[in-house]
Amino acid sequence: MTVPKTTPLKNTDAFKPVKVGTNTLSNRITYVPTTRLRALDDHTPSDLELKYYADRAQYPGTLLIAEATFVSERAGVYERAPGIWNEKQTKAWKKITDAVHDKGSFISSQFWFLGRVAKPELLKERGLDLVGPSANYASEEAKEAAEKAGVPIKPLTKEDIHYLTNVEYVNAAKNAIAAGFDYIELHSAHGYLLDSFLHAATNKRTDEYGGSIENRSRFLLELIDKLIETVGADKLAVRFSPWAKFSGLKAEEDEVHPITEYSYLLHELQKRANAGNELAYISIVEPRVQGTNNVDETQQIGDNSFVRQVWKGVIVKAGNYTYDAPEFKSIQEEVRDSKTLVGFSRYFISNPDLVNRLAEGYELTPYQRETFYGKDNWGYNTWDNYGKDSGFKKEDEEKVLPKEIAK
Repeated sequence: MTVPKTTPLKNTDAFKPVKVGTNTLSNRITYVPTTRLRALDDHTPSDLELKYYADRAQYPGTLLIAEATFVSERAGVYERAPGIWNEKQTKAWKKITDAVHDKGSFISSQFWFLGRVAKPELLKERGLDLVGPSANYASEEAKEAAEKAGVPIKPLTKEDIHYLTNVEYVNAAKNAIAAGFDYIELHSAHGYLLDSFLHAATNKRTDEYGGSIENRSRFLLELIDKLIETVGADKLAVRFSPWAKFSGLKAEEDEVHPITEYSYLLHELQKRANAGNELAYISIVEPRVQGTNNVDETQQIGDNSFVRQVWKGVIVKAGNYTYDAPEFKSIQEEVRDSKTLVGFSRYFISNPDLVNRLAEGYELTPYQRETFYGKDNWGYNTWDNYGKDSGFKKEDEEKVLPKEIAK
């Protein structure tokens, strides 16, 4: 969809400063994570990613939330997705965060652990297990793939959970701080590991990590408490998708209503905030979006208005904020709240200067979905700022592959 000349937002609340943790952003337009698969084969961020994030940090004071990043090798290891579990990866990320900071902007690392939706064949190649809260699959196809690869789901033991909390996530958190990230965002959405513990449909445990809402929330809350101890609450965030129909989840069919489940979590996080440990922000996926797809309004289930009734801190709300262009009334309504940020992803891909375009009311360049998960530079660093034409040629850019920067 081409978005024509729009209403300039520079004199609206969207461009009023807001404090997030200990930092002050200049605007409320946030880049939320987009998996793009341009890392090296060993999951080290590449030179292409360095340019990509630097270009999108060009409006000083903007918050970028980097693509989902594996906390350890056994977290799932999709091909060409980045990690942050070793020294080489940390050094590469440091070059990226330095480039973002040189532009006067800020960057968050989103911590990712796939869990039961990881690719069994990739785990098999590395001698790793397919894990989840319980031995149930996202689909019949997922079960067949796991059985064919010889890696059926193994429920995490309590010892596994404690190791993840106290060793693997802590290691990743220390690396993220060493790499210069301003924030760490826990990916607890879209049916990945942390999220799968929250739902009765995916968590069939009978120990203290399953059953009641309190028990199903225990892993995530223990992890949050450990990372508050490790890096500080003002550097920590979490992402939720209360209404997700993703990875085999159907929120409205769960045994406990999403508002009940997530109100409990938000209440627990607000209790911590009241005690002096307020998270930097909470990211909430709007029901208009499921993964990379938009949901027809007639098919949308629920809304996130309950979040602000419980959580009093900063919220990042993400989910198709271009649908009412060119007026962008929804953005202007959202940011009247002095602690709400509005997230973009797909239009940040095709508009590296998106924040400036929204400020000035310039038209937006449409994205190209077929380039989202490529392995070369075409459709990645081949988007121009408004009014410029660098003349990129597909046949040339397809030859530009990711290269090492961690030396």
